[in-house]
Amino acid sequence: MEFLEVFVLVFSFVILLIIGVPIAFSIGISGILTMLVSIDMIPALTTFSQRMGTGLNSFALLAIPFFILAGNIMNSGGIAIRLIDFARVLVGGIPGGVAMVNVLANMLFGAISGSAAASASAIGSIMQPEMKKEGYPENFSAAVNITSATTGLSIPPSNILIVYSLASGGVSITALFLAGYLPGILTGLGIIITAVTMLIYKKKGTKAAVKALGVVSLIAIGLVLIYQGISFSRANLSPLANRIFLYVILAGLAVWGFIRTKNNKKKALEGTKKFLDAIPSLMMLVIVIGGIVAGYFTATEASAIAVLYSLILAFIYGEVSFSHLPDIILRSVKTTGIVMLLVATCLGLSWIMAYENIPQNVSAGLLALTSNPFMILLIINLLLLFVGIFMDMTPAVLIFTPIFLPIVTAMGVDPIHFGIIMVLNLSVGLCTPPVGSVLFIGCSVAGLSIDKVVKPLLPMFIAMVIVLLLVTYFPQISLWLPGKLGF
Repeated sequence: MEFLEVFVLVFSFVILLIIGVPIAFSIGISGILTMLVSIDMIPALTTFSQRMGTGLNSFALLAIPFFILAGNIMNSGGIAIRLIDFARVLVGGIPGGVAMVNVLANMLFGAISGSAAASASAIGSIMQPEMKKEGYPENFSAAVNITSATTGLSIPPSNILIVYSLASGGVSITALFLAGYLPGILTGLGIIITAVTMLIYKKKGTKAAVKALGVVSLIAIGLVLIYQGISFSRANLSPLANRIFLYVILAGLAVWGFIRTKNNKKKALEGTKKFLDAIPSLMMLVIVIGGIVAGYFTATEASAIAVLYSLILAFIYGEVSFSHLPDIILRSVKTTGIVMLLVATCLGLSWIMAYENIPQNVSAGLLALTSNPFMILLIINLLLLFVGIFMDMTPAVLIFTPIFLPIVTAMGVDPIHFGIIMVLNLSVGLCTPPVGSVLFIGCSVAGLSIDKVVKPLLPMFIAMVIVLLLVTYFPQISLWLPGKLGF
């Protein structure tokens, strides 16, 4: 690798971004300029355009426009309000419940639509006035909405996981989808705990907030012990004893539910109605992910089914008519065009980096610094957190996966696990200026300037980073579910 090629690549890319050139064109132009250093103009332009075209010739990439279209239909189809009502049934009655409703609704809507931007817009536009009515500070409400909107990027179906599969050379999309569940849920729980702790601190002071965190820690320890107890029971007790143990637990839950229902009949009926109303929306996850896992269809075919199902659902709810479809399709085409141009130019740039041996040299440089896997993963996380501040997720995944994946796989890190690390890491960047698209959408929905939202965002950033570190150094969090289901 010659120093001149690397200098031209980095310098031209940074300058183009500074002067305001769109990132897709910045990537393409800097890539071509780098090629011109060592290759004549005609072969350079021909090769780059050829790599762009052949890179997009992928069956897996067809899932992206379909999921984008499905997300836009859901955003207009009345699904958000039903998911919010369902989340309110689950947690609305406990202290800090409305903030929890915001997080849960974003997790559900983000998982169904696969879009953090759509989630921040749809859920935020409904929950921001609701939280203001309940007395929550506006900047706090916006911070909760902004950070929780990113959880849907790791909870499937997720377009960015499909992009990672392409950039990694064909890691199983199904395995990536399954691997994203627990980290995504854990991120949502982290944001909930942080939000409730912030509310307790504001109302009752430091002592009460520390006590609340202590209770959460005890609950977490209790859940771990329960899991260990179940594992021990399965390994050491007979199937009959395990079955009896399960029946006792189910009977206890049934009795508790009956008593709660009897004492709160009106509330139980209302909750049941809202739950039944949300079932068709929730079935999207069952149909799409269940069909992929069961082997009935591929992720790409599932994306087309998601479009059909969301369209039928929107018509049934009466929120979308045939007159709305041209606008929905046009918005989807525009978004798809932007994403695919980014993908094409990034694939061209990835080829150039491979041609110049940049990934191999970065790998050698990192391994020269340290051979400790713990430190290398920490350095990669810090680099990706920095990159996420200035670059959107799609180009970041496409550019840095070919650089970092060979390094971590050489250390024994599973490519599926690393994909989840990248997505969680870059999700933080969506909430930070100057490129954080979800931050801008959340602030716009709330009608607030960015500087007013930054302060309550910081503790939630810390929660997201803590979850990121847990997922990084405890790969079982990502790999347990795919392993259990044979992926």
